[in-house]
Amino acid sequence: MKWNAPVEEFTTPNPVTAPDDLTIDQVRLLMQQFGVRHLPIVREGKVVGVVSDRDVRVAQGLSAEHKLQVRTADIMAADPVTVTADTPLDEVAFTMSDRKIGSVIVNDAGGEFLGIFTVTDALNALIEISRAGRSAG
Repeated sequence: MKWNAPVEEFTTPNPVTAPDDLTIDQVRLLMQQFGVRHLPIVREGKVVGVVSDRDVRVAQGLSAEHKLQVRTADIMAADPVTVTADTPLDEVAFTMSDRKIGSVIVNDAGGEFLGIFTVTDALNALIEISRAGRSAG
């Protein structure tokens, strides 16, 4: 296994997604229920943003009145970084490190949403690649 493997090999396919009109409490419960820290936000079948657990924690600090007024669209990172499924893993990892982001959206060659690649996926790739290198060596 090599570092230039396509990101698709380590991407979380068909991740949990959410619409852009959930309340803060609804999105927090959804993330807890599925054990995810990054949630693609979808509008009319297209990914329009990503909400992280950090975004939710910050919004949780709002007063109860304000918290009820805030929707997913208000706290999401709009226009998330996207890559194609065949982008080499090392390029994706560099982009994430350089931009200090915890996830990227992975699309197929036609621009259709395939999944999400997160820091956890990157760590799993590191483990798999380094173990494969050790056993081959």
